[in-house]
Amino acid sequence: MKIVSKSKIKVDGPGLATGKQKFVDDFDMHGMLVGKILTSPHAHALIKKINTSKAEKLPGVHAVLCYKNVPRVPHTTAGQGFPEPSPYDTFMFDKKVRYVGDRVAAVAADSEEIAMKAISLIEVEYKVLPAILNAKDSIKKGAPIIHDEPDATMPIPVPFEPEKNIAAATDVQVGDIDKGFEKADLIVEREFKAHYATHCPMEPHITLAYPDENGRLVIVTSTQVPFHVRRIVAQTLKLPIKKIRVIKPRIGGGFGGKQEILLEDVCSALALKSNKPVKIRYTREEEFAKSRTRHEQYVNLKIGATKKGKLTSIFMDVLSNTGAYGSHALTVACNCGSKTLPLYPCDNVRFRATTVYTNLPVGGAYRGYGATQAAYALECLMDEIAYKLEIDPVKLRQMNHIKSGGSSPIFEKLGEGKAGVKQTIGSCGLAECITKGAKAIGWKTGGGCQVSGAKEKTHKRGKGMCTLMQGSSIPEIDMAAATIKMNEDGSFNLLVGATDLGTGSDTILAQIAAEVLGCDESDMIVLSSDTDITPFDVGAYASSTTYLSGAAVIKTAQKVREQIIKVAAEVCGGNPEKAVIENKVVKFPGGKKVSFYDIAIHTLYLKDQFQIAATESNISHKSPPPFAAHFVEVEVDTETGEVDLLKYVAAVDCGTEINPKLARGQTEGAVVNGIGYAMMEEYIFNEKGRLLTDNFFTYKIPSTRDLPEIKIIHVKSYEDSGPFGAKSVSEISINGALPAISNAIFNATGARLTEGPFTPERVLKAIKFATKPE
Repeated sequence: MKIVSKSKIKVDGPGLATGKQKFVDDFDMHGMLVGKILTSPHAHALIKKINTSKAEKLPGVHAVLCYKNVPRVPHTTAGQGFPEPSPYDTFMFDKKVRYVGDRVAAVAADSEEIAMKAISLIEVEYKVLPAILNAKDSIKKGAPIIHDEPDATMPIPVPFEPEKNIAAATDVQVGDIDKGFEKADLIVEREFKAHYATHCPMEPHITLAYPDENGRLVIVTSTQVPFHVRRIVAQTLKLPIKKIRVIKPRIGGGFGGKQEILLEDVCSALALKSNKPVKIRYTREEEFAKSRTRHEQYVNLKIGATKKGKLTSIFMDVLSNTGAYGSHALTVACNCGSKTLPLYPCDNVRFRATTVYTNLPVGGAYRGYGATQAAYALECLMDEIAYKLEIDPVKLRQMNHIKSGGSSPIFEKLGEGKAGVKQTIGSCGLAECITKGAKAIGWKTGGGCQVSGAKEKTHKRGKGMCTLMQGSSIPEIDMAAATIKMNEDGSFNLLVGATDLGTGSDTILAQIAAEVLGCDESDMIVLSSDTDITPFDVGAYASSTTYLSGAAVIKTAQKVREQIIKVAAEVCGGNPEKAVIENKVVKFPGGKKVSFYDIAIHTLYLKDQFQIAATESNISHKSPPPFAAHFVEVEVDTETGEVDLLKYVAAVDCGTEINPKLARGQTEGAVVNGIGYAMMEEYIFNEKGRLLTDNFFTYKIPSTRDLPEIKIIHVKSYEDSGPFGAKSVSEISINGALPAISNAIFNATGARLTEGPFTPERVLKAIKFATKPE
């Protein structure tokens, strides 16, 4: 029975389609209170006085929290492995607020109306401080210090200089870049700005917390990282981990934004103080301003090349804006280099990154995780090299990109919070991605600025492309585990800590287990992400679930398979070494066979009873990159700057597709995500640091009417280290839109876009700059 590489229906699909699956907001409890958070109207201020007495006396109010009555515990909100590679610079509540939207106080009341009234009754006197609203201002001499508290620390030994507004920094070098530039016939250098963006999940952040009948704290929350939630809430509230249970129901999207502990600590504190269930849900406006964002970055890139297009030296220098707190500050910056620079092996490479504090919304994990920002700069500069050397942009990539059997010292030099892991590329279908993508877009040798077919004389068409890499899990750091047990009817319970965000990972892991066990995926009863029941898993991030958790499932299923065959051989006298399993039946030579049902009944009721079950763990030792080549055709109105996307092609090597439809859905969703980021999504702040684009009327995301023809191509490859040859797929294709569209606009108009989004105003300004007399 072939289960892997088949487009099976999602195990939660019918329930989702009929509205029967339960999300956090579907959980209702007797006497449940509504939690609300009072936030700062100032970008940077000290709380001189806070008076909560009126709120506390309001009928229907059961708990009020502020810095005066909660533990002061420095921690990070980043849901990462322990010790977290992010600074401990956050407190549940503090005397100082550091951005518009920072926490000041919280209440729990019988209704939302009472809670909002209580919030309005809290009296706060602020001393407003000078604010930093630009990352470049953070490192200027005499800049206001955002984190001057003495108890902020970095839990791992890496640069952390809050007195200079530096949340994290790294600097690695291979070879000698100065000598490399001396050998170059051409040197190109530009600064690119990758702008703020947010995740826009259908379901904003939401948490329910309650003390159970045994005196334990239960947290039902929309999270990607339930085990990290448990650990960090225990740390923040000074509770034993054994006193906390975290349950993840269905999730309405995460995209990295829910790799964060945002509501769980304060919701839990309100529940414990009131001794009642409390639910806090963000409004859409709160989600925009108070959750997490993509890190805004300035990427300065310098590349040297010979006349024939061989790269001689690369220097990437990143200034990353982490906002008011250092969540993921170091690791996103590191990924800028580790997930892009190995794509083009070069003898001389330097990567430097500095992440700084500002008084703006907090950066966090977002699909692409640093690769999005750096790929923009790298792929646009590769395009510029190609044009200046009069080499086809496709050919330049073909000459320089990494191949199977190749490596890069960057893999070993640059990890996430520490040195990386030496790696050799196993599977690499990038060459085929480039060839098939170019054919699908109708790429002609040399590109050419005059693509025919424009609607008006003032309209110009162009084509652009880029190549990409990402990763699959964090090697030697992240771990996953799975448990499988057999039931009386020959079905199985599959327990996994891996978190399905709507991506279909429950289905993928069921298919993997069923393939090993010789049954149908419908025979796998999947339960994921309950810290009391499921084994440990780091959660859904770093493109790790299929590759990392899938391997844990294979190991577990193999152990269960061995037990099943052993029992079957004992029942019928067969040779276990020659057994095969087909459709839930163990078969031996000579026609002997035993069904899963008979095996289960035998082991549970008849003889030598025991539970057929196993738990196995897995840690990855490498992070095999998926690869992609993206191509786009645009039509630009040179009088207005309006850009019309005509066609987008994404050719991807993700190894074996465990579920082809779900894999293609991930690529298509990532492409649309990237198009929105490139073309329209934008944070705009006023002069006091308040976000003005905090709803879908002012922060635009693409609808189906905004999208071009999209063609997805998945090329075949087999990654030996992955489950059934699989690598990751979900992140890589968000990284292509910024550089590919920018390169297409340049191909059409000669204007190089170095900052997104590519609004008509920016495009027109770039066209005028490109065409003005020298």
